[in-house]
Amino acid sequence: MPSVIAINPEQAAVPALDVAAYLRPGTITLPALPPLALYVHYPWCVRKCPYCDFNSHEVGAPNTPDDDYLNAIRADLEAALPLIWGRRIASIFIGGGTPSLMSAQAVDRLLSDIRALLPLAADCEITLEANPGTFEAERFAAYRESGVTRLSIGIQSLDEEKLKALGRIHDRAQALAAIEVAQRYFDNFNLDLMYALPGQSLVDLQTDVDAALAAEPPHLSLYQLTLEPNTVFAKYPPSLPDEDAAAAMQDWLEQRTADEGYRRYEVSAYALAGRECRHNLNYWTFGDYLGIGAGAHSKISFPHRVVRQVRFRQPATYLERAARNEFLAGSHEVSRADLPFEFMLNALRLIDGVPSNSFFERTGVPLGSVESELNEAERRGLLRRDHRSLAATALGIRFLSDLQTLFLPP
Repeated sequence: MPSVIAINPEQAAVPALDVAAYLRPGTITLPALPPLALYVHYPWCVRKCPYCDFNSHEVGAPNTPDDDYLNAIRADLEAALPLIWGRRIASIFIGGGTPSLMSAQAVDRLLSDIRALLPLAADCEITLEANPGTFEAERFAAYRESGVTRLSIGIQSLDEEKLKALGRIHDRAQALAAIEVAQRYFDNFNLDLMYALPGQSLVDLQTDVDAALAAEPPHLSLYQLTLEPNTVFAKYPPSLPDEDAAAAMQDWLEQRTADEGYRRYEVSAYALAGRECRHNLNYWTFGDYLGIGAGAHSKISFPHRVVRQVRFRQPATYLERAARNEFLAGSHEVSRADLPFEFMLNALRLIDGVPSNSFFERTGVPLGSVESELNEAERRGLLRRDHRSLAATALGIRFLSDLQTLFLPP
């Protein structure tokens, strides 16, 4: 089936989907469909951070148009149902933006609508992203009662100076209060922290991380600050620690978290036993996900093809198009030649790698089709494999982009 791409994704909509066309024979045959997750995008923030390249847009709470947006979300989900009919949802992630700007009633309605339309696994993990500047204890207790099982809290730092440099709307006291609320109402939560920040020393990082570890979070996400295109920081770059200093920080993080019983299971993810993020693990093992909301992306498998979609990005455009029952700005079938790279782009982020047979199970392409690339990765010391699994080596994790690009199609 030929790819279908909107020429201008904010003006033109993808034609109505012919689900039967997705089910016809193609260039691959999947032995089974992978697990399916649901991603819901909430695009508004109080203020856009200068390092952020996500689809987020400033709007002052409480002026977010929750009712109109939730109506659009439900219609979006209903329109997508024929693509995933009968498939059970393993996890839900409500991201943004700042979803914690939503009222307790809005989150309750969102999850009620999802449950009314989709079958959820009995142990479905439901994560909501939250920022400390939007924390209210009663509201977060209500989120828990509505079915949210996991919080992901964007602390980023506990240093007042670093928070100001990052353009965050919260201070250290608010961050600590957010952690206390998470501890009170959730037995599963994640803390996001960044390192290699403007003016940050190794001692600064150690102070930050030690304070976060004192809260005993089940999960930590530790990201190195990078200057992404089309951000304020890209236009006006701050002075960051050099490459050697950032590497020393990474080495210290690995040792410090290991000493506290955390296992680094993905490039930026550390968890206590059994507390890995199931939603993100689904991404990294090349599972399927339906993304709804402004700018959300989807990857959906059928017996003979893998399809990617993207929704209209701008919230105003998304709401306007939703009124016409139009949601897709772009949709295309992933070519057989591109599937190996897309699989490796995700799977090689996992520290333990993936079972060797999962390559064929998720792509429908024999592993032997990338034998020369695997051999080259091994020759460079970037990959280890046997008949059971394949994984990046420690060197491969350090130079992950170099490893992943080996699998780009000619």
